[in-house]
Amino acid sequence: MVPRDPALGSRPPAFGRTGVPQHGPGRPPVLPGGADRPPGVIAPGPWTTAPPSRPGLIPSPRTPVVLPRPAPPRSRPALWLSVLFVVLVAAAAAAYLTTTTTAGRAIADGVVTYVVDHWRLLLPIGIVGGLSWGVWAVRKLLSVLYRPTVNDFRTTTSVVVPSFREDPDVLDLALDTWLGQDPDQVIVVLDVADTEAQRRLLARRDPRLRVIMFKHAGKRSALGVGIRAARGEILVLTDSDTRWTEGLLASVQMPFADPAVGGVSTRQSVYQADTSVWRRVAEWIINNRYLDYVPATGRAGAVVCVSGRTAAYRREIVLKVLPHLEDEFFLGKRCIAGDDGRLTWLVLASGYRTVYQSTAHALSMFPTTFRAFCKQRVRWSRNSYRCYLTAVWKGWLWRVPVISQLTVFQILLTPVTMAATVFYLAMAAAAPDGTGALAFAAVWFLIGRALRNVAHLRTRPSDILLLPLVALVITFVALPIKLYAFLTMNKQGWLTRHAHQLGGDGQNAASLMRGARRVAG
Repeated sequence: MVPRDPALGSRPPAFGRTGVPQHGPGRPPVLPGGADRPPGVIAPGPWTTAPPSRPGLIPSPRTPVVLPRPAPPRSRPALWLSVLFVVLVAAAAAAYLTTTTTAGRAIADGVVTYVVDHWRLLLPIGIVGGLSWGVWAVRKLLSVLYRPTVNDFRTTTSVVVPSFREDPDVLDLALDTWLGQDPDQVIVVLDVADTEAQRRLLARRDPRLRVIMFKHAGKRSALGVGIRAARGEILVLTDSDTRWTEGLLASVQMPFADPAVGGVSTRQSVYQADTSVWRRVAEWIINNRYLDYVPATGRAGAVVCVSGRTAAYRREIVLKVLPHLEDEFFLGKRCIAGDDGRLTWLVLASGYRTVYQSTAHALSMFPTTFRAFCKQRVRWSRNSYRCYLTAVWKGWLWRVPVISQLTVFQILLTPVTMAATVFYLAMAAAAPDGTGALAFAAVWFLIGRALRNVAHLRTRPSDILLLPLVALVITFVALPIKLYAFLTMNKQGWLTRHAHQLGGDGQNAASLMRGARRVAG
């Protein structure tokens, strides 16, 4: 179990200028309790009341939707043995040419001469590369050793969904997949402007579904309202555009058989990735995360960010740290985004483990345009910097396993390592005799990217055609986007959702239909 931060249990609420405890944005007051209300239960008020039922409203019959869980990749031993054979033949041919032919010896001598003459330039990138590949190898080994938890543990569940200006069609279809797995309670916290979504949800008249109209002051405020209204032992926090595949709710409960587990990360993928090239790129990147990064840290008991697209927690733990989630400040500014990373580290700092359950598979909407893709990456990068720097500053990072610490530092230092790579490529290109070195470095960059993402390529071998584009996008994200995000990390906002439009940028139902037509054509 992770050592507990005693400050979380004893820290008093923040006081305002008048000396009175200040509530979070839009957070209703907590009453002292009594015969009919236990301590900590929110007072009823107009923000919780459902609108009056409309006369003659007939619930629309809806069949529960069960999305099949994506099949695991086939092993394809013949394919991978063929690839290994080709690599070995190429290596043997290169060795033969460099030792038996005049031209081959000349090339080998040239490479050796270049290394000897430019060792000062090559040494830093060699050290950085060695450390990076070493961390990757350890994490890859731990990921290979990971196994999901399998047992018959079940308990009560409350699904909490903050929904701000979501496309009602997208929310409707996602809700079908949640209700199809029969949770005890589904709480959807709608913004007061989402009247069409409210009408549709109330028309279902499902006793498991509760709709709360609330003026959102950021996602955290809506999460707080939904969490306080929840009654299940396990909270399943999910985004309004996320669909669940078959068996997610049952699978995500299994790790909680261990009382030391406080949070569970699900396996996540892009919904209808084939409808946009940027969704395909996002699928590549997110697959790399959930096939290599998360299993390793989950096996160690410290997933560094339990993604909020679908995450499960013990309700009793979350209620204790909820004020720290709602009222987080970074360098004097109230934090709007980054709720999932913050809640992850509050649970870790409380002494509990955060683990991974690969058999609980969720599918989320991702942007269809490059502009929205970049805005999403900026937001995520800002969240990561604030979250991980806070964990370092408060000392929480030093209490988790080493592999989780290394993962956090690798994320924080990504711009530095990528800048070193780009600097080397630029210096090689500028050198009078650097054409060969530049070509070698560029080829190795692509090969290295393919090797690090072999887990994804096992699931979609055809994506090898996207390798050059993905390599360029990852470089763009790792250097200019992350550098910009670092310099502006305290600029708060969601970036991809707006009060004047339904759905996120490039993430509404129409984007799926347009993409489906392109795929069909």
